[in-house]
Amino acid sequence: MKFETKAIWVGQAADEATGATIVPIYQTSTFTQEEVNKHKGYEYSRVGNPTRSALDACLASLEEGKYGLTFSSGLAAEHAIMSMLKPGDHVIVPEDMYGGTYRLIKEIFEPFNIKFSFTDFTDLKVIGNEFLPSTKMVWIETPTNPTLKIFDIRAISELSHRHDALVVVDNTFLSPFFQKPLLLGADIVVHSTTKYINGHSDIIGGAVVLNDKGLYDKIHLVQKSVGAVPSPFDSWLTLRGVKTLAVRMRQHEENAFKVAMFLQKQSNVQEVFFPGLETHPGHEIAKKQMTGFGGVVSFKLKGGLSECNVFFKKLKIFQLADSLGGIESLANYSAMMTHDYFPKELREKIGVTDNLIRLSIGIEHIDDLLDDLKNALV
Repeated sequence: MKFETKAIWVGQAADEATGATIVPIYQTSTFTQEEVNKHKGYEYSRVGNPTRSALDACLASLEEGKYGLTFSSGLAAEHAIMSMLKPGDHVIVPEDMYGGTYRLIKEIFEPFNIKFSFTDFTDLKVIGNEFLPSTKMVWIETPTNPTLKIFDIRAISELSHRHDALVVVDNTFLSPFFQKPLLLGADIVVHSTTKYINGHSDIIGGAVVLNDKGLYDKIHLVQKSVGAVPSPFDSWLTLRGVKTLAVRMRQHEENAFKVAMFLQKQSNVQEVFFPGLETHPGHEIAKKQMTGFGGVVSFKLKGGLSECNVFFKKLKIFQLADSLGGIESLANYSAMMTHDYFPKELREKIGVTDNLIRLSIGIEHIDDLLDDLKNALV
């Protein structure tokens, strides 16, 4: 079954009770049992809900995985994965990563004596030098947020498995339509479903997909113990969104290519970041492990905060806001939004400078998007 068909039908057969073609919203907290310990597969919606189960199955299928678990946010999904770690364990992570993940590490897990090495993931030798006997996990985010660095999933996975470390890949920026980390050697894939998977900026959610039953059981235990689960309605909205994922991703990418090429020609644009450009340092790896380049374009404007603010105020279609991956186009000032928690020195080291702007390219007509950028750059 092809991707587009799976997105519409896997986990989403007609409802057995009523014949409803679309999965119903099972807006219930509890389920009536026939007798003690005899039920129809569901007891309490924190542990499992039919609408959420449909989404779990669908996302697992799209990522070519056996097991899926959806959460109340992407960070809740990340928290559940890292909760498998114990005091004294060591994790290798990219120094260039999402600000929320960095905060989760610093505020929640490091105080429990879990060690993290922030590393340059563009260099396999550097990664290799970070392994310790206590290394249990390697965390990959590719493309990175917001500088769109590309890391070689297969090579890092092979290296990590030689050291018996689990490999986790944050696949939020590409979605399973453009990248399937499990097929490249990763053990666990994590998503913020808030972004491309839902695609309409109307829910907060997360997901974990994997193939190992033992790891699934551990993460599910965390999920039902902590309770960071999506509501049935949010699960239903995400199911509705994912049905058009393939169509949307193609348009996001088509528009992003044209925006990136436009920005390259502007005299007041210092540098453009988009893995689809042949000038991008990760372009060759991207071509090898991705089937498309995504819908995010970042660039550096000549100047600093004041020049960026002038640009933001002139925009009419692009909205200055956090998040990405929706049908609408957004602009983001990462230094003071997504990465405000990063120390300034680390921000600048990874390229999140005071003149960096991240664009989430929507599916509006490209002529209107280019006109909007042209007017804002004058």
